[in-house]
Amino acid sequence: MRRHGMKMLSTQCPAMAIECTSSRSTLTDTHHETMDRLALCRVLESCKSSLDLKIVTGTHTRVIKGGYETYPTIIGSLLSAYKHCVKLNLAYHFLDEVIRWNFDLVTMNIVIKNCMKIGECDIAKKVFGKMPTKDVVSWNSMIGGFIKNARFDEALSFFRKMLRSMVEPDKFTFASVITGCARLGALNHALWVHNLMIEKKIELNFILSAALIDMYSKCGKIQIAKEVFDSVKRNNVSVWNSMISGLAIHGLATDVIAIFSRMEMENVLPNAITFIGVLTACSHGGLVEEGRKFFDLMRNRYSIHPQLEHYGAIIDLLGRAGHVEEAYGIITSMRMEADVVIWRALLSACRTYQKPELGEVAIANISRLMGGDYVLLSNMYCYIKRWDTAQRVRETMKKKGVRKVQGKSCLELEGAIHYFKAGDRSHPETEAIDNVLGDLLQQTKLAGYLPATELVLMDVSEEEKEGNLYYHSEKLALAYGILKTSPGTEIRISKNLRICHDCHNWIKMISRLLSRVIIVRDRIRFHRFEGGLCSCGDYW
Repeated sequence: MRRHGMKMLSTQCPAMAIECTSSRSTLTDTHHETMDRLALCRVLESCKSSLDLKIVTGTHTRVIKGGYETYPTIIGSLLSAYKHCVKLNLAYHFLDEVIRWNFDLVTMNIVIKNCMKIGECDIAKKVFGKMPTKDVVSWNSMIGGFIKNARFDEALSFFRKMLRSMVEPDKFTFASVITGCARLGALNHALWVHNLMIEKKIELNFILSAALIDMYSKCGKIQIAKEVFDSVKRNNVSVWNSMISGLAIHGLATDVIAIFSRMEMENVLPNAITFIGVLTACSHGGLVEEGRKFFDLMRNRYSIHPQLEHYGAIIDLLGRAGHVEEAYGIITSMRMEADVVIWRALLSACRTYQKPELGEVAIANISRLMGGDYVLLSNMYCYIKRWDTAQRVRETMKKKGVRKVQGKSCLELEGAIHYFKAGDRSHPETEAIDNVLGDLLQQTKLAGYLPATELVLMDVSEEEKEGNLYYHSEKLALAYGILKTSPGTEIRISKNLRICHDCHNWIKMISRLLSRVIIVRDRIRFHRFEGGLCSCGDYW
């Protein structure tokens, strides 16, 4: 019956019916033998880029003939291939047949997992929606899959649906949801999830303990992270690593060193991840000598061979502190080839310390330039007033169709997460945001704020340059936060890129003028603005 159901599909899908009769002519002689599952998946994967529906339907025929129609990996690959060929009707018809003739909870759970693995979240949702019954694995596969594909809002939405269902969440569910809260930096959600864990008497293991510490750290509540750390079992190195990484992103380098010493006293052996966190903390704190010592300690006392991540951290440490030539020397002495992250760290240092020659070396070694790389190089030339060269870099970007990654910021207010893009005018309260922002800009200008217009393209007027800076995403988010909260309320913002110098200086001034604590988590670290100062000490 199962095979009969699959054969019905080829007669109900016209394109497939045509291909079934001509599959021998479309497949080469090398495919006369029955393809194994891996080969079938590889063919279907290639169809996603070639968009060749004939090959997809021909391969589907081979699947049926070979008896592979019940294998979850094949089902997921076929659904994905049909979707990429813009044949959603065939994909969903095929899915209906799978459910009708071959429903098996374990199989469908694996199909969801495989769809999420290849980034097909919408297909996974369709599979999930058509399943007559679902267990905790089904829900966990959806929630965990959304997290892995950076669709955090949907993960939290599915978690709420799960709570309304008859299926109880388990430790794996909470581990995923906690990660989602951490990535969003959503404190209210984080507190709610943690309280729910306590209410449901979820016993903490080292995975959940580490996840909770990471969540509170990334939600800007490092003190709560410390309290969790002090209250849980610490016999697993991942719990220590989570605390070290959390302190590092808050720029608390001396606290990290203290935790490392405590770790040694409690006889917990550090691993490679530990030293990434310690070196990152030294980098953010400008502790050059300490960073060098830890880099040597890792190799000499603990016999941990530096990987690319360790080299990246030590190069970033030296570059930030102005030791650009020393950083380059480490790159040239490495036994492995430097990756793009390392070259970008060097390029960033060259921009900061005006080393255009080394900056060009870094650019030459970045095989695939992103928008941010060109911007770094262009800004470096702007700083040293080589306007023509900066303009040529920008023109190269235009010719190659390279776009700068758009700045995006979000903040959580009353349980809802609000998103802002640089220059975005689509927010339903744009007019009110503009009024608040205009008032803030006027106040800061009177207090001495001067927009850093040298960071903007050279081929526009000074007034236009200022306008570009005014609509950075964190400025829009902050204006909205001030609009919607009462005086004195702490405002927390998360941004996908590194905060620029102009916004950094402006927010420092706002924190003083309005007597507000403003916390911005950018791509690099946390910035806590209070009383006109920032926790980073203007070193980031």
